[in-house]
Amino acid sequence: MNAQALEAWAPRVLSILRIVAAVLFFEHGLQKLFGFPPRPEGAPGPEIVSLLGAAGVMEIIGGGLLILGLFTRPVAFLVAGEMAVGYWVAHAPKSLFPALNGGDAAILYCFIFLYIAFAGPGPWSLDARRSAL
Repeated sequence: MNAQALEAWAPRVLSILRIVAAVLFFEHGLQKLFGFPPRPEGAPGPEIVSLLGAAGVMEIIGGGLLILGLFTRPVAFLVAGEMAVGYWVAHAPKSLFPALNGGDAAILYCFIFLYIAFAGPGPWSLDARRSAL
């Protein structure tokens, strides 16, 4: 493939990145709040009024909005911040190294969503549809 063909597809691939990352993010919220997919053996669900409960709510609502591509920039910015806080509060105290502290996914989510906050939702989104009207 030549560079022009790749550049022509870049906005669509941005939409695909947004959707795939948001579906995975949404799944984390479902697991936190509803135990689906099942949590690891013995892992309790969070209290809804706790940092973990608030994270689950943000992951379900934010993930859902990002799947649809609705209010993408502000939502992506907020959940990027959630992932940064989550990393420093839950993972970094365990170890300096993300591969050891289990925080590598939080870092990736943080920077993917930060990129989407700046790049926008891509053409396959409700935001793009709303701006075309």
